[in-house]
Amino acid sequence: MYNFAAFAEPATWVSLLTLTLMEIVLGIDNIIFISIIVNRLPPAQQARGRTIGLILALVFRLGLLLSISWIIGLRTALFTLNLPWQDVPFGVSGRDLILLGGGLFLIYKSTTELHTKLQGEEETETPGAGSATMTNVIFQIIIVDIVFSFDSILTAVGLVDNVLVMIVAVIISMGLMLAFSGTVAGFVNSNPTIKVLALSFLIMIGVMLVMEAGHQEIEKGYLYFAMAFSLLVELFNIRLRKKSPDGPVQLRDSNFD
Repeated sequence: MYNFAAFAEPATWVSLLTLTLMEIVLGIDNIIFISIIVNRLPPAQQARGRTIGLILALVFRLGLLLSISWIIGLRTALFTLNLPWQDVPFGVSGRDLILLGGGLFLIYKSTTELHTKLQGEEETETPGAGSATMTNVIFQIIIVDIVFSFDSILTAVGLVDNVLVMIVAVIISMGLMLAFSGTVAGFVNSNPTIKVLALSFLIMIGVMLVMEAGHQEIEKGYLYFAMAFSLLVELFNIRLRKKSPDGPVQLRDSNFD
């Protein structure tokens, strides 16, 4: 698994680049969740909370990479269920339980955060008045880090068979995320519509995890394309709003007469 000589081959560097980009894409969800959660901390503690969260994500991913055989074993069914709508028994594995628990937690947490945002409760609270403690925030980050790290490593195992390449890709991607996490958090928190969109994305990802736990595989490419397209549309909306601070933008009607 630890083949250092493989780095002399161009194909290894292509795999490293591909895997690094994939880890960054999958890690964006983690950054968004961490940014939203740590926003409930006092401003002086938010940067520290983001750093701790991403370092924990790095530790979990490296730990899972060093336990590849254990991860593969999690696909083995622990018990079976006889469901009336299936002809064959449904095997429940450790992977299914982790994805189900993580998906339900992500749906619950994102929904409650979205409800808080829409009800305007954040604006009535005094910033940094103890709406969350560092311990509580770190506990929630740990739960989500485990789920995202687990999903990320499972994807990586399907792409590359050299554990060393996976480790290097994870370290590079997490380093980049640490460097830009403050920028991402500032952008999300300064644009309420982006925050609502990000929470909607997290709900969608939670649903995807629950479906995967039920052995209903979803092509992630379609999911991330929909997310990227929605984000692009919202960025256009933000630009239009900045150009017209006094009111909504009036689009011109085409004259076909």
